[in-house]
Amino acid sequence: MIVPRSRLLLWVALILVPFSLLGAADPRTAWFAFAVIGAFGLLAAWDAFRGRPLLKGLSVESPKIARMSRDRDGKIEVRIRNPLPDGMAVTIGLAFPRELQTEQGELSVSLPPGSEWSRLQWPCRPLKRGRLRIATAHIEAVSPLGFWGLRKTVPLGAEIRVYPNLVTERKNLAALFLNRGSFGLHAQRQLGKGREFEKLREYVPGDGYDELHWKATARRGRPITKVYQIERTQEVYVVIDASRLSARPAPVEASAETGLPPEQTTALERFLTAALVLGLAAEQQGDLFGLLTFSDKVDRFLRARNGKAHYSACRDAIYTLDPRIVTPDYDELCSFIRLRLRRRALLIFLTSLDDPVLAESFVRNLDLIRRQHLVMVNMIQPAGVEPVFTNPHITSTDQLYGHLAGHMQWHQLRELEKVLMRRGVSFSLLKNERLATGLVAQYLNVKRRQAL
Repeated sequence: MIVPRSRLLLWVALILVPFSLLGAADPRTAWFAFAVIGAFGLLAAWDAFRGRPLLKGLSVESPKIARMSRDRDGKIEVRIRNPLPDGMAVTIGLAFPRELQTEQGELSVSLPPGSEWSRLQWPCRPLKRGRLRIATAHIEAVSPLGFWGLRKTVPLGAEIRVYPNLVTERKNLAALFLNRGSFGLHAQRQLGKGREFEKLREYVPGDGYDELHWKATARRGRPITKVYQIERTQEVYVVIDASRLSARPAPVEASAETGLPPEQTTALERFLTAALVLGLAAEQQGDLFGLLTFSDKVDRFLRARNGKAHYSACRDAIYTLDPRIVTPDYDELCSFIRLRLRRRALLIFLTSLDDPVLAESFVRNLDLIRRQHLVMVNMIQPAGVEPVFTNPHITSTDQLYGHLAGHMQWHQLRELEKVLMRRGVSFSLLKNERLATGLVAQYLNVKRRQAL
């Protein structure tokens, strides 16, 4: 595509208009005016003809997959191929989606002579988690005399994978990653008998009768003792609710520095961030980490493993996860867990149980798995759900009734906690900003007590 530039319009105003008026005012100079206009037209046509080969073979490439974090500055690498030996100046624009913010809509690049490939870094910031695409790139070059802009659209096909932002959560957990005293996320020696069989050895005075291996004793004719070790590769699963309950906005508190509330996010965003942070903690402890997401069915399941490749697989599995406006099906979820998870594991549920009907269904179906696995249920504390007399800023009757309603809902959740506790399941109401910290603390407590 060839489009006129400002220089061409300026020269048209300086030549075409005056000489056209001159030829119309004085017929004797008409031939001269038409000659000047014709010469200028030929010059503009020659400039357009000479500029056409400039974009021939010019192409733009970028990595097929680029990875970024939500609300963090990133860069997209763009490579420009110029097959011509001469250098040139071009302007490049990328078709950014709305969720990918950039302060530079276009960049002017000077392609050096004798270099086939040129590279540049395009700064941008993703505003939304998920998969974003940049389908095309637009190139514009200037004709030799600067009269025309030569434009070309080339396919790009770049995919931007935007993951949850873990920077804030990792800052909150900085103290946990430091080995201070007896507390920290460093691998530490654990005391206890353990449950995993290690080997057989000769009997030593003081060994209990329950530690004897009777078949080996009968076979060898002398007492043989079983030796156990602490389980070093325990399985930890985070079960994430991606139903309509997770589509609700998570309650936020005003910042202590600015006094303004942070950006509103959904409960699912907080669940995903906390799950990935817990995965980092499990990896550092040497445990196996897995993920399971559900709504009205089991959506995604990754069996517990460890290693950087597995953590990347977990991150890729949930970065496009969006809440579905359906009711969660705890019956199918617990049946799936019962059939697929044979080994005892720590199951950390991230869901919302403030609906009495759904809470009753959850408790009823939990009997399928609670005897085989160690189950922990975590829920983000809804706004206003707190005990009575804890808010000193009640100034009106409407606020008083709202505070009483929050107390009734808090009391209902406390009763649910007692019901789950009688079944050996722990239930926690966690603040939105402390969800990841609370999960890691619970996980470390389980490791410390050897409850799994």
